[in-house]
Amino acid sequence: MSQIVPGPIESYLSGLSRAPDEVLQAVARQGEELGLPIVSRELGELLHLLVGAIAARRVLEIGTAVGYSTLWMARALPADGMIITMEVDESRAAAARQNLADAGVADRVSVMVGDSARLVTKVSGPFDLIFQDGDKQQYESLLDPLADRLRPGGLLVTDNVLWNGEVVPGFVTQATRNHAHTVALRRYNQRLASDRRFLSVFLPVGDGVALAMKTAES
Repeated sequence: MSQIVPGPIESYLSGLSRAPDEVLQAVARQGEELGLPIVSRELGELLHLLVGAIAARRVLEIGTAVGYSTLWMARALPADGMIITMEVDESRAAAARQNLADAGVADRVSVMVGDSARLVTKVSGPFDLIFQDGDKQQYESLLDPLADRLRPGGLLVTDNVLWNGEVVPGFVTQATRNHAHTVALRRYNQRLASDRRFLSVFLPVGDGVALAMKTAES
């Protein structure tokens, strides 16, 4: 249970959401069984909505895992749309490719394997939406290259910005998350909030999500 949103409210909101279909449920179960940090269902729904709302055709994702968030976004793309998603672990990337093929969206997704800091230099924009959910200690260093590859009016979506509440000093009495990641996320949040290239909002969805729209002037 999240420490960010009270349990009864979280349960109420979850009850208002449509249940994911069997394909999404199966991918979510796989991620949970492997102990992987897949996104919440609520964030998956939000990503799907955002891709459709801005009529995105090109999406970049940092952190594929087994392809759960990728699948949510791929289903919102037009037939000629494309997601480039980056995963550091070869076995996870292989599982993601299989899951996306089973879901019938493999033709819309290119899975790259390796360190995202290196792989980002190999892709060019502009992208309509970028979803950042990889190594938390790389969030801040990736901000400039990701901003450069995002079109004006495009969205940078970042997961885990509240880190189960641990980014708030004193809020959590018994920390359970990696402290170095907590410090890195605090720095990233401050940097993003003050970055004049973006209009940003931070939301208590899932483990905390930041939505940043690149301004036309940047």
